Amino acid sequence: MPATLGAGLGSVVGVRFHGRRTRGWVLGPTGDVPSRLLPVDRLVSPVPVFDPGMLEVLRWVAERYVAPLATVIGRASPPRVASEDPAEHRAAWPAPGSPSLRHSSPHGASSVLPGYRGAGALLRAIRDAPGSGPGGLSDPVADGADRPTSFTLRPAPEDEAAVCVEAVAACLQAGRRALVLVPEADPVPATVTALEGAFGDRVVRFVGGDQRARYRTWLAIGSGRFDVVVATRPGVFAPLHDLGLVYVARASHPALREDRAPYYHVREVAQTLARVRGGVCVLAAACQSAETSALGLPAVTPSGRRWPAVEVVRPGAEGRAPRLLQALRTANRAFMYSPLPGYGVARVCRTCGRPASCATCGGTLRQASGEIRCVVCAAPGRCATCGGTTFGVVRGGSERVEEWAAQVASVPVRRAARPRLPDASGEILVGGPADVRDLGTADLDLVAVLDADLAARRPGMNAAERALTVWMEAVGWARPSGRAIVQASDPSDPAVQALVRGNPDRFLERERRRREEAGFPVDAAVFRVIGVEGLEAALEDLPLHTKLISTLGERTVCLLAVATRHVPAFGRTMRALAASGVVTRVEAEPHL
Repeated sequence: MPATLGAGLGSVVGVRFHGRRTRGWVLGPTGDVPSRLLPVDRLVSPVPVFDPGMLEVLRWVAERYVAPLATVIGRASPPRVASEDPAEHRAAWPAPGSPSLRHSSPHGASSVLPGYRGAGALLRAIRDAPGSGPGGLSDPVADGADRPTSFTLRPAPEDEAAVCVEAVAACLQAGRRALVLVPEADPVPATVTALEGAFGDRVVRFVGGDQRARYRTWLAIGSGRFDVVVATRPGVFAPLHDLGLVYVARASHPALREDRAPYYHVREVAQTLARVRGGVCVLAAACQSAETSALGLPAVTPSGRRWPAVEVVRPGAEGRAPRLLQALRTANRAFMYSPLPGYGVARVCRTCGRPASCATCGGTLRQASGEIRCVVCAAPGRCATCGGTTFGVVRGGSERVEEWAAQVASVPVRRAARPRLPDASGEILVGGPADVRDLGTADLDLVAVLDADLAARRPGMNAAERALTVWMEAVGWARPSGRAIVQASDPSDPAVQALVRGNPDRFLERERRRREEAGFPVDAAVFRVIGVEGLEAALEDLPLHTKLISTLGERTVCLLAVATRHVPAFGRTMRALAASGVVTRVEAEPHL
């Protein structure tokens, strides 16, 4: 690479390879020089994609999730828009300590963290974080082994936004910048609105938008224009300098796991980013995941009970328990959580009397919006046996709940067309998992959780954990003075009892034991490996915790649990097998 190009670490450059122009990234000098080299002939962009610290994070992601480094780097920044690049060459990101918009804490900020156990240790860690060295890496001397770099936080429902604002304010007062990661951006989370109200134009949203807008925002973040970046999952790689805090809101949300290669999880990348940058990572959630709870991180929790009263009742016909009906008659503002969509499920064909199933794919038929369709392929409902179109329907779902609740309530009952809170003038909303979002303090009279028994019957290793997470977020809307009613056939179910207590610790401990007995401990890395004949034999000598192997045609599919300390060696083996054609695909952390 000619020095006259002015390229350096992180630069995007071009080279002619087999007659075609190919782009690549400069990773730095190397002593591993092959016998034949092609010259780098141009600098594609004056803006480097990463600095030494971010390169360390990207290398860690490639190793942990067994992905090509080029794939990881390609996902770390938005596609370039050449017309947005600055005219002058910028050889490096701003140096640590570059000027910013910093000033004192937000006006009118109320202090809630003193009411939390462990809050003092968290604030001290944020204030005393050593920061990055000249190369963008944390100081190994200042970043001692005794200094905690990650915390878990279980905010009281009404404090969810306030505790984030306080943590960010402490970071800014220490002269550092903050990255706040949220799982969803539509509607705008209440936490984001609170941050913008507290810090004004020091905050930027790095979410959504077209390609040009995203790239423009990415450039502005890298230039040091903003002190607080609020972003969804890809924003964990935002080029934010002087990083003192990585705050992950609703850290157990499934949207924080990337479903495309390199299949990373924000929880793990955020902790690595904080360690590399010399900052602090906070994983905030009403119900942490089993994986997070197994880390044994310092916890920040409310000093006293900050949870609504939760009553467990046995379900009545169609979920109409007498206690629930009585509560609905007097409720002014309420949310009814119904996990099933539609009006009901077709059980029998009225023409031939056989069990109902889709004629196209054999899937389940559901009635919704006045018509019956397959829940798998969305084809119009036709009997797989006789082609009939009339079915006996077992009623149950959000449409049916809206219908019967409207017969007893004294205020309007509506299904939520979009995530929102009930109208202040009086309203009962019926919604499902997609409607439970970060909408702020709700102060509802009543929150009802219907069909809680479904959680035990859903497929998936962590189905009960995911159900409890949504329940706790929904029930939190009853704070500070409302109540909740949960319909469950087994009041002693561990997930239901965790909801009653407002504390999932016992449930998560049980989940960890259950996952260990199933062969997939929460502290192990899980991979789905797809290959050809010979893959099973190639895995024989690897130190695997669990190995499940099946065949699908000419393909061999393996589900593997690997102790995290063995992942680097496992990754090297997978890359070697991929080079020889034995392995065709490696997927990290698949949904179990």
